[in-house]
Amino acid sequence: MKLKNLLAALTAVAAFSSAQAAEELSIAATAVPHAEILEFVKPQLMEEGVELEIKVFTDYVQPNIQVAQDRMDANFFQHQPYLDEFNAGRGTSLVSVVGVHVEPFGAYSRKIDSLDALEDGAKVAIPNDPTNGGRALLLLQKAGLITLEDSSKITATPRDIAENPKNLDFFELEAATLPRVLDQVDVALINTNYALEAGLNPAEDALVIEGAESPYVNILVSREDNKDSEAMQKLAAALTSEAVRDFINEKYEGAVVPAF
Repeated sequence: MKLKNLLAALTAVAAFSSAQAAEELSIAATAVPHAEILEFVKPQLMEEGVELEIKVFTDYVQPNIQVAQDRMDANFFQHQPYLDEFNAGRGTSLVSVVGVHVEPFGAYSRKIDSLDALEDGAKVAIPNDPTNGGRALLLLQKAGLITLEDSSKITATPRDIAENPKNLDFFELEAATLPRVLDQVDVALINTNYALEAGLNPAEDALVIEGAESPYVNILVSREDNKDSEAMQKLAAALTSEAVRDFINEKYEGAVVPAF
């Protein structure tokens, strides 16, 4: 009996010591799907000695600032073109750790059922950051609504439109606010994470949407100094595991697509 009690006590001490020794990794993320995916891998990482601290943000600027200023270890919310633009504009040197998923970008409306129904002078809202704004314009070009001066420019703005046969009136707004203006415009181009948060189903509600071949893969981002840390690499491996692939496919049903 005493031996059993001793073994139980030793086991408890070992478990406590293991928990105390867990390395904390702080991650800035937007709520859907990024924080949800992180929450999914959190138990697995705890078993591997890494405790995830997930902080949810509603914008696309602070997560990078927090990591660049060493207030947080990494973030998970953006794609490479956005990161490149941010680094160039802010003088930061954040780096990609691993690509995880694609959120096909889409056009949504509460006033029309097809882009063919857009009238002359229709109001179109797009993100106001260069890469997502350009991404929106590229999608509209693919849909045949506009033609850009440089058909491959990923940072295009409305000023780069060469042909606009329907005289579409463009409004550039912060990405997070776009679902809230759907009643005020004819069409809004919305990032999938914000569309999902607003209760939209990209697979069913989008009038036009990117395909799975989209180059805008969402990435885990860190600083150069901690990119190769053991904890970061464990997180990268967890985010690109078969379990995460199944989780993404089952939970988001095509609205989010694994990129690995």
